[in-house]
Amino acid sequence: MYQPNCDFTSLKEEIIEGLQTVSSEIDEGLKTLQNDNDCVLGKLEELKERFEQIETVAASFYLNCYLSPFTDKYLDLSTCVQNLSHQKHGGLIVIEREMRLDSFIRQGTPVGATLTSSLIESIFYPGNPLHDGAVLVRGNEIVSAANVLPLSEKVFVGKKLGTRHRAAIGISEKSDALALVVSEETGRVSFAMEGNLYRIVTASSSV
Repeated sequence: MYQPNCDFTSLKEEIIEGLQTVSSEIDEGLKTLQNDNDCVLGKLEELKERFEQIETVAASFYLNCYLSPFTDKYLDLSTCVQNLSHQKHGGLIVIEREMRLDSFIRQGTPVGATLTSSLIESIFYPGNPLHDGAVLVRGNEIVSAANVLPLSEKVFVGKKLGTRHRAAIGISEKSDALALVVSEETGRVSFAMEGNLYRIVTASSSV
C-alpha cells in the first residue's frame, strides 16, 4: 500500500483531539460498568458516533495525503467535491496514480484541459451530456469525461450502493487509482481506494 507523506496539520490535530476524547470517555465507561446499578448502553452509542466522526475526518486527512503526490490540483478537487456536495450534483472523478487506467475503463469523450474546480462542476451539472460516467484525471489534467468504469460485485452488508459508488469501488479494485464520488441523493462525498469506500467531511456534511 502506498504510504503518504502528510502535513495537513489542522486535520491531524482534529483526529488526535478526537481520539484523546474517546480515550477519556472509554475510561469513564469502564468506571460506569464497574457500578452494577449503571447502564453503559447510552455511553457506547455516544462512542460509536464519535468514532464515526473521527473516521470521517481521518478519511479527509488521508485523501489529501494520497492525492498530493500525484496532482498539484488536490485543493481544486477538494473545492469541487465540496461544491458538488452542497448542490447535490452527483459526480465521479478518477485520479490516476502510478498505474495507467486505459485498459481498465471504456474511454469517453476527450477533454484535454487543465483541471479546475469550475470545469469539473460544469461537466457534472445536471443535463450536461457528459455528466453520466467518470472524469479521468491524470496529473493536473482532465483527460476525458463520460468514461465507463468496471462495477464492483462486492457486497456491502447493510449498505445500498448506487452505480457511481460501485464504479468507484470497481476501478479501485482493479488498479491503484483513487476515485471520488458524490451522491446526488444525499450530497455525501466518499472516496474509494483498494476496494474500500471511505466517507469524507464536507462543509455540508452532518458528521
